[in-house]
Amino acid sequence: MRSDDKPGERPDPWRMRKPRSTTAEAAPAAPPAIPERTPELRLYGLNAVRAAFARRPEAMRKLYLLESRIPQLQPLLKWCVAHRIGYRVVEDTDLEKLAASTHHEGVVADVQREEPQSLTAWLRSLPSGPQCALWLDGVGNPHNLGAILRSAAHFGACAMLLPKHSTMTLSGAAARVAEGGAEHVPFVRLGREDNAIAQLHGAGFVLAATVVRGGADVFAATLPQRLVYAIGAEGEGMDPKLAALCDLRLSIPGSGTVESLNVAAATAVLLAQWRRGSH
Repeated sequence: MRSDDKPGERPDPWRMRKPRSTTAEAAPAAPPAIPERTPELRLYGLNAVRAAFARRPEAMRKLYLLESRIPQLQPLLKWCVAHRIGYRVVEDTDLEKLAASTHHEGVVADVQREEPQSLTAWLRSLPSGPQCALWLDGVGNPHNLGAILRSAAHFGACAMLLPKHSTMTLSGAAARVAEGGAEHVPFVRLGREDNAIAQLHGAGFVLAATVVRGGADVFAATLPQRLVYAIGAEGEGMDPKLAALCDLRLSIPGSGTVESLNVAAATAVLLAQWRRGSH
């Protein structure tokens, strides 16, 4: 089954209306309420689309692919046929327009977006034992976010913690760079900073501010089993007020040839060191 929709268009099932009565006596019917649409995310990249389908196939809304990708995406195409999900075989130029990128890897999918969990709900469902989460203090570049998600999934981080007023959200570009990692590391929305820290402490977490200079050597430190790394923004670094509220200050020592690592590379080093000591 193939949808007849043009690439980029999304059918609106709410356009249909009942015809008005032609009798003079009948009062005009009020138009039906239009429910809010579920927010969608446009994914592209083979691993990003495959990971979303593997974990939550019911989230699939529409699929576009190159003919050459049909063999690799047979399970997804069969799902689309069985569940009346529209798909189209299109040209490379169509996918570039849909993804707004040349890095689409032959497939684009519209999927239902997952909203961040609340901190309370996330903590309630979190298993006991070693856990590591990342508190993202201003990280916004989608390629850095994607690389962080990939490292977080690889090393088994349990969440990305977003400050209450953070506008950061998962984009198609970040999901592609994450190579499927975005499906395995949930986003968690924090409440007021002091309340969030109290809740994390109550769940046994220790908070560590990651700073360029002045922190304890992360390679020599004994890291706690349940740890939250607070990661600062590209360029500006961490908010000093948040750093002051953390229990530890950690730095990654280097040769001194350059000032510091890129935020995504630094996060990978920090996660690797935590995993080394907790497994």
